[in-house]
Amino acid sequence: MNPSTRIAPEHTPWLRFWGVRGSIPTPGPSTIRYGGNTSCLELRIHSQIVVIDAGSGISSLGRELLREFGANPISLILLNTHTHWDHIQGFPFFIPAYMKQNRIRVIGRDPKPDSLESIFKKQMDGEHFFPVPLEAMQSELHFEHLNPEGQAEIDIGSVQFSTCPTNHPGGCLGYRFRTTKGDVVLLSDHETEGDDEARILEFIKGANTLVADTQYTPSEFVSRRGWGHGCSSGVISLALKADVKNLYMMHHDPTHDDDFIDAMLSDARKMVPSSSSMKVFAATEREKIFI
Repeated sequence: MNPSTRIAPEHTPWLRFWGVRGSIPTPGPSTIRYGGNTSCLELRIHSQIVVIDAGSGISSLGRELLREFGANPISLILLNTHTHWDHIQGFPFFIPAYMKQNRIRVIGRDPKPDSLESIFKKQMDGEHFFPVPLEAMQSELHFEHLNPEGQAEIDIGSVQFSTCPTNHPGGCLGYRFRTTKGDVVLLSDHETEGDDEARILEFIKGANTLVADTQYTPSEFVSRRGWGHGCSSGVISLALKADVKNLYMMHHDPTHDDDFIDAMLSDARKMVPSSSSMKVFAATEREKIFI
């Protein structure tokens, strides 16, 4: 158990991982410890539910929300980093979206010339991809766009966050959330060692918790430049420069089984000098961490 999984006061903000895998779901005995679902995180700040990305992990989150709320209405914000399939593929299986009493705001980068709504609709096209259309979702469902290129400061009720574009084919947004216990940053789908590292460094600076795409080992990264994902050594270096307190390695490669991730985590921890207090963990499905 990580130190951050201790029992905390009721109003302490927390983060829970529902999908930690990149590219494609990888269920099976070799991924059972870290999990095989694609990207989905749940953040609770005060009474607000913020979901980040709708990979296959959002299906399990939906069932958990129904157990928690019962017949009571659910209101949440779904932040989308980008619309590559591993970040939206679970949405058709998100049961709360089919229930009239619920309210869901889907917010993400403006994927021009399409829209968020049109992309979510396309993957539920009954003729080609999915038997049930988006219109079957009876919840109060709204789609809203963020600037895909610039940085922005956003307040939604009790939730305050900022955005920053990352280095990924087709574009992607990182999110930084402000909480009373320290800032939480999600740096999903970001290729390290790009020309924009000074901007990314400033964006993650001083974060209490950084959840970052560390899909590749240094040796793997050599042949995967341009694919838009992080290298563990590059992310460790960036986090150290930014004085991050806790780093969670995420977006695990589908070819990496539990033992491989164990080895990646061990190697990553060795990259942290003894003079640094930064802690490094590997994101684990269903793990809840208190900020």
